[in-house]
Amino acid sequence: MALYPSHVPCLFQHPALALEMTSTSDSTGRSSNPSQTGSRPQRYFPPERYVAAQAQIVYYGVVSRLPMVARVTLTDYRGNVLLDTCVRPTQPVCDYRTAETGLQAHHLADAPVFIDVQRQVASIINNKILVGYALWEFLSVMGLAHPAINTRDTALFMSFRRTLGSKPNVQIPLQTLVKHFMGRDIGQNGDIPQVERARAALDLFRSCEQTWEGIIHSGAWPCALPPTEYRQCFT
Repeated sequence: MALYPSHVPCLFQHPALALEMTSTSDSTGRSSNPSQTGSRPQRYFPPERYVAAQAQIVYYGVVSRLPMVARVTLTDYRGNVLLDTCVRPTQPVCDYRTAETGLQAHHLADAPVFIDVQRQVASIINNKILVGYALWEFLSVMGLAHPAINTRDTALFMSFRRTLGSKPNVQIPLQTLVKHFMGRDIGQNGDIPQVERARAALDLFRSCEQTWEGIIHSGAWPCALPPTEYRQCFT
């Protein structure tokens, strides 16, 4: 589905609205509403509505390197794994990125075929709020589209960028965000990399969930826009 269907206005059609921030949050992304101090944080959606997503990619192609999904991980709001599977390549792989992914040819040779994994993922994330880092990359390699209003992309959250003094259009690495806001390093605990990355993005979101959801509830959008070349990934 296209990003800008003529009959339904997409959230990302309105950059001014998308970048607007409400006055109820400070530069760290925490609530500054005195009435909320000491009170139980408001929950806008139940935990069951959230799914965190992460994909590992390999590359195919001779003239140019093109990304292809090799492993998919989905977790629930509490980080429990809902799906973690390798994906059989649909094209000859030219680079397994083994140093980063740990994947080699034998890991993928007998893996489930792409169409089956795609259907599983589509079923799990249907009507869910998708949490992650650079979700446009995940959706692109999965060949799926998701409602923009139901995405929570930590790569695009403007409060993170402002707190770190980054320019509005500069994407901050996930490792940097986790180190600064969560006080830990990722990729050093022996966890499966994509599971750890999915949980790290989820932790970042949960650390400012009330502020993030409160801004959306107010009618504004707290994130920068995803790259325009991935507009087909959002409805």
